[in-house]
Amino acid sequence: MDEPKPENELPPLTFEEAQNRLEQIVHALEEGRLSLDESLKYYEEGIQLLRRSRELLERAKRRIELLTGVDADGQPITQPIDDSATFDEQSPEKSPTRRPRKL
Repeated sequence: MDEPKPENELPPLTFEEAQNRLEQIVHALEEGRLSLDESLKYYEEGIQLLRRSRELLERAKRRIELLTGVDADGQPITQPIDDSATFDEQSPEKSPTRRPRKL
C-alpha cells in the first residue's frame, strides 16, 4: 500500500482515482495493523480526498444543464439546472426536523 501523503503533496486526481485511494485507506484502517501515527496520517489523507471528491462532484453538478426543448433548427435548448430544492447536508437549517418519538 502506498504511504499516506500530506495534504499539500496530493497530486491532482480524477474522481475515480480519489475514490480508489479512499477505498485503499479505509481497507488499511479497518485491518487495524497500523500504528496510531500511521492511522492518523491515513485519516488525514482520506479527509483531503473526500474534500477533493466533493469538489469534483460540485463542479460536475454545475455543468449539468436541463434540456428544455429543441429550437426551430433542431438545436437543444438548455438552461442551468436549479439545485436549490436538493438536500444540502451542510445546511442543517434546510434539513427536515424530526419530531420526538412518543413512548
